[in-house]
Amino acid sequence: MVERKDELRNVTVTHLHIDASADYQHPDYASAFFDNNWFTGEHARANVQSGHSGYVPVFLSQIPSLMSKGIVPVDVALIQISPPDALGYCSLGVSVDVSIDAVYNAKKVVAHINPNMPRTHGDGVVHISSLDHIYYEPVPIPLAKVPVLSDVEVQIGRNVANLIQDGDCLQMGIGAIPDAVLKTLSDRKNLGLHTEMFSSSVVDLLKKGVINNSQKASSRGISVVSFCRGDQELYDFIHDNPSIQFRRTAYVNDPRIVAAQKNMVAINSAIEIDLTGQVCADSIGPKIFSGIGGQMDFMAGAGLAEGGRPIMALPSTTRKGASRLVAALAPGAGVTTTRGHVHYVVTEYGTAFLFGANLQQRLQRLLEIAHPDHRQQLERDFHDLYQWNGDWKRWYGFHEPPKK
Repeated sequence: MVERKDELRNVTVTHLHIDASADYQHPDYASAFFDNNWFTGEHARANVQSGHSGYVPVFLSQIPSLMSKGIVPVDVALIQISPPDALGYCSLGVSVDVSIDAVYNAKKVVAHINPNMPRTHGDGVVHISSLDHIYYEPVPIPLAKVPVLSDVEVQIGRNVANLIQDGDCLQMGIGAIPDAVLKTLSDRKNLGLHTEMFSSSVVDLLKKGVINNSQKASSRGISVVSFCRGDQELYDFIHDNPSIQFRRTAYVNDPRIVAAQKNMVAINSAIEIDLTGQVCADSIGPKIFSGIGGQMDFMAGAGLAEGGRPIMALPSTTRKGASRLVAALAPGAGVTTTRGHVHYVVTEYGTAFLFGANLQQRLQRLLEIAHPDHRQQLERDFHDLYQWNGDWKRWYGFHEPPKK
C-alpha cells in the first residue's frame, strides 16, 4: 500500500493499537493516507499530537456500532488469520476484538494467512469463501516483553490482591501492575476470567487451576477474552483450547454483560487521578497517549455487578517523582472515568475507598495514599482550588470505609 503512495489519495486507515511502526503514518505521505486511531499506540503518538493523525475517543464496546451504523464506513478490511481447517474455516486468532466486525461490515476483505497464528475458539471464525483476496506468508506473532517489576509495583500488586477474594471474576489488562497482581493470587481458589485482554501471567494461574471459572454467572468453565498479547507460551496455550473463548468487544465489553457477573473485579490504571476521584487515562494534559479502550466499560459494569469492585491502581508518582494524585487534572486532560464510577484507588501506600464518600472524605483518603513528600502541597493546592470555609476537617470521620 505504501509503495503505491504516489497513486493513492485520501485513504483513511482506521485501527486500534499498532505494535509495529507503520510507514503510512509518516507525515510525508499525508496526501495519500490519513491515520485514524481508536487507540493510540507508541508509533502513532507524535502524529496524533501534531495533528497529522486522528484520535477517536470511544468506548471499546461501541466501536463495532461505528462500523455497523456506517459512521465509520469500511471499504476494505485488512486482517490476519490462521490457515483454513478441513472445512475451510480460518481463525482471527489472538485478535478478535473489533476485527470480526470489520469483516462483517467491509465491502472487501483482504486476508493475510499466517501459519503462526493460533487457532482460537469463539467469535473469530472466518470462512475462506468470505474472503475477497488472500496471501500466504509465515511471520512471527509479535511477542510482549515480560515486565520487570519494581518494588513499588510489587507493593501495589499486594494491595490490590487484598481486595480479591475466592470466587471473584477478574478483568485486567497487560503491564507491570496487572502482572504484579496476578503473581500474588496463587493461593486463591475458583477465580473467573472475563476480560478484554490478558497476558502471559494468566497462563500460570490457568494451569494451576486457580482460575477455573467455576463460579461465573455466565460462560461457566470458560475464560472469556477479546484479544491477547504475550509470549510464545501464551500463544501455544490458547491454540485450539476450547476453555478459552475469544469474543467480540461488543459482547465482552458490554457493561450489561460485565454487570451480570457476580463479584466482578475490574482492575485498571491511570495517568493521573485528581483528589475528587476523576481519572485521566488517555492523555498527558492535551497530548494523547493511548485511548479510552475498555476502562469505562468495565469500571461501569463492575460497579453495577453484585459484589463488584471497580479498582484504579497506579504508582503514587511518575518516574520523575511528580505526584500522579493531583488537586486538579492537568489543563487539557480528559476525564476517562468519572469520579462517580471509581470505588477503589490503590497505590503502593494503600487503598482509598471512595464509593459513597463526599469530597472532604475523598481528599483525606486519597492524601493518605499519596506519596508522603507531596501530601502537604496537594492539600494546599486543593484548598486553593476549592476555597472551603469553616471547620470542615471535623467532618472527616463522618463515614469510615468498611474494614476488610
